[in-house]
Amino acid sequence: MKKCIFPILILLLLLLFVIDLMVGAADIPLSALWTDGLEHRILMQLRLPKALTAVIAGVALSLSGLQMQTLFRNPLAGPSVLGVSSGATLGVAFLVMLGSVLGFSAASGWMILCAVLGAMLILLVVLFISFRVQGGATLLIVGMMIGSVAGALVNVLQNYADPDSLKLYITWTLGSLAAVGWAEMRWLVALFLAGTALAILLIKPLNGLLLGEDYAASLGIPVRRVRTLLILSTGLLAGGVTAFCGPIAFVGVAVPHIARGLMRTSNHRLTLPAAALVGADLLLLCDIICYSATYPLPISTVSALFGAPIVIWVILRR
Repeated sequence: MKKCIFPILILLLLLLFVIDLMVGAADIPLSALWTDGLEHRILMQLRLPKALTAVIAGVALSLSGLQMQTLFRNPLAGPSVLGVSSGATLGVAFLVMLGSVLGFSAASGWMILCAVLGAMLILLVVLFISFRVQGGATLLIVGMMIGSVAGALVNVLQNYADPDSLKLYITWTLGSLAAVGWAEMRWLVALFLAGTALAILLIKPLNGLLLGEDYAASLGIPVRRVRTLLILSTGLLAGGVTAFCGPIAFVGVAVPHIARGLMRTSNHRLTLPAAALVGADLLLLCDIICYSATYPLPISTVSALFGAPIVIWVILRR
């Protein structure tokens, strides 16, 4: 049965990817890819980057969520548990406030840059703290506190923003896959490949961490170094996606549970690729639903409708 799951997930990915290309304000046939004209430009310049971003974001958030749940042995841990997403949000909020005070427009390119810088700043703080603490539970609490401080600073900055800048910030927080064009894609892909490569290299240590850090240390796994690499991988994956697409809710928390349920195991050699495929499929489906509505819905709204019931089920089950 497990041998059939991966081909099914891959076929589903291809099907959803094609449907995502065709669905939008105007239904465009896939044959427009091989013709010249307005429909070809819409597919190549707007919908193809959006569909690729959905795949990248789905894989990145799912892998980072799986890593955090294993590291902290907490079924409700997700990519935002280290405060990296809050750091990206803080960077954008700072730009919006600065723009409203100095009187310049916060363009999308500057928003992405500030989000990346904010995420990386929080990541550096967490990495520094990870060298000073022993247990994962302590680091989990510290990460949550850092996220709370970043959230408080965002609330303070919102009080100084003018209505137009505040509207721009709120629009960013709703999440959008359409904000990534070909110019931004290379940077998103670079962060994604670096974070994914680390996640693949850490499969064996992750399996050792399933029974706790003490057990992993008894197997000769360098726990502190592995923890640092896991934090770095999560920061690159979740921070990069948040910077370019805005916060996307519940995907990183819910998808690892779906992957473990499908594979009937916690072995990361199976759950890691399964989580990647399920995450890509789920976010493509969410994007199709977003653009099937009369007016496009925020991606975070639709992903929450799928992810929140799964999280509630996990809480009730455990």
